[in-house]
Amino acid sequence: MNPKRLQRLVQKEIENAGISTKAQQALKQDQEARKLQRKSLSKFKKDEIAEAKFQLRQKKKKEKQKGH
Repeated sequence: MNPKRLQRLVQKEIENAGISTKAQQALKQDQEARKLQRKSLSKFKKDEIAEAKFQLRQKKKKEKQKGH
């Protein structure tokens, strides 16, 4: 095997070794949970803003039809 390729594979194995202690694993799990929570909250807010914009457009459209 090519020595450079072998070195890359070894380096990849070292990087993917994982987290060693239980405390680090707990921190990582907590971080992932907060990440998912933040992502869902962000999606919810984005959907709310989009819905408000849509309602505003609909209201303006109806007012235009009335001639105001």
